[in-house]
Amino acid sequence: MSKRKITIGVIGGSTVDEKNRELAYDVGKHIALNDAILVCGGLGGTMEAASQGAAENGGLVAGLLPGEDKGSANPFIHIALPTGMGVGRNILIVRSSDVLIAFPGSYGTLSEIALALNTGKTVIYMPGAWNLSKIGQVDSSLFKEAFDAPQAVGLALNAVL
Repeated sequence: MSKRKITIGVIGGSTVDEKNRELAYDVGKHIALNDAILVCGGLGGTMEAASQGAAENGGLVAGLLPGEDKGSANPFIHIALPTGMGVGRNILIVRSSDVLIAFPGSYGTLSEIALALNTGKTVIYMPGAWNLSKIGQVDSSLFKEAFDAPQAVGLALNAVL
């Protein structure tokens, strides 16, 4: 019997600047190189960049889509799962991930971070992402900052191994 693979959720904005696009690509690449599965919202921006990094490096990518059309998935999604739930899919992304890596994003990203922390899941946050420790008490064993892809994926894997 084979060992169950780790699922790493990558969350962040549907639009992304070049620096964060490259960083998300590298995170996806390192997820693939560590034989984990990338889970995301399946659309563009951060999700597409990370998906591309994973897909181009032999990884498996699952996208939990907000709508009902598999065709809305970015071209690097291997498993497109339409939910028809809109932003409600955020809880599915959190629940299907063993650990999450957060990039800069808007309120959807904030909700995913909060849902993850509320369910006891570790969130690794990248520069520019929501830093909840600036506004209140956050369990530092669950909320960790990373500055590059190897560090982010390493922290994520250490959180679940």
